[in-house]
Amino acid sequence: MAKVAFYAPLKPPDHRVPSGDRLVARLLIDALRLAGYQPLVASRLRSFDGAGDARRQERLAARGAATAARLIARWRAQPREAPGLWFTYHLYYKAPDWIGPAVADALGIPYVVAEASLAMKRAAGPWAAGHRQAAAALRRADLIIGLNPADRDGVLPALGDAVHWAMLPPFLDAGRYAVASREPAKAPRLVTVAMMRPGDKLASYRVLAAALAQLLDRDWTLEVIGDGPARGEVEAALAPLGARLGYAGALGDEDITDRLAAADLFVWPAINEAFGMALLEAQASGLAVVAGASGGVGTIVADGETGLLTPPGDIDAFSAAVRQLVDAPARRAAMGVAARQKVLCAHDLPAAAGRLAALLGGLRRKCAA
Repeated sequence: MAKVAFYAPLKPPDHRVPSGDRLVARLLIDALRLAGYQPLVASRLRSFDGAGDARRQERLAARGAATAARLIARWRAQPREAPGLWFTYHLYYKAPDWIGPAVADALGIPYVVAEASLAMKRAAGPWAAGHRQAAAALRRADLIIGLNPADRDGVLPALGDAVHWAMLPPFLDAGRYAVASREPAKAPRLVTVAMMRPGDKLASYRVLAAALAQLLDRDWTLEVIGDGPARGEVEAALAPLGARLGYAGALGDEDITDRLAAADLFVWPAINEAFGMALLEAQASGLAVVAGASGGVGTIVADGETGLLTPPGDIDAFSAAVRQLVDAPARRAAMGVAARQKVLCAHDLPAAAGRLAALLGGLRRKCAA
């Protein structure tokens, strides 16, 4: 069984804080294992710099180079333990890979990146070093796997046609999600799952609050699952919803699946969302979805079939979409059935493992440096 060195520079798969990034990292490891590989976490070094601090980026680059040197020395001394492929997940200017390209060059193994983005406007400015390293890593890559088709338009024009880019639809293990029998409820149970942090997440919560405030003439409840540093701002935004609102806080994976199975409709404005794993989890649970049509959300939610998509940040449109499905229990239920079927057909773990096996199987070792 071929060994794969797995690395997630933004957040390692065993990080204590739950998030979509951590979930996708874990799922990729599961898919690699199911595809016949033996993945190992090569490093837990977080290269993330959210402030644009040049000195921090220099320190991270030095730590990355030292880590790469240690790995190269270890695997040259123990070639039977060495990986036959390096796999980096989620690469961009704030979280570049300072380790993988050097190791891949030294060992002569393929270098693969999954979910990469490249913003040329970052070529100058406080993240210039991170941008340069991300671009260099992508030019070195033998294969770039896209989970969000929107990233392709940024990556390929900057790197040229020589780069091999392939799509892997976002996925999860559908067998972990229960689909409960949903009787039409007098007051539909809305649910959302999202971290509470400044920026796009908080902006989405504010859109959600304003949109639902227009629906106080309807009977419904909303359960919010999540927590984080912006909880105070989130609670202030949602306060006008009053007694309809319930906070579950941060929950473990099993508890989240139980709450999704008990709900009637998933709602999330998804401002600047790459694709939104929570949206995929909701559909795996047989829930219709109302979401903002950001990034790759449209590859997960089939508008008019598994849910309704609205222009990102459009409060009135989001409110109108939620109203449609609150008022139409039969349509909502039919969308939930279609959502579950879509996940099983196109976004389940076995399908992703098969796709990965096909993509990685064609890569060949190179001569070691």
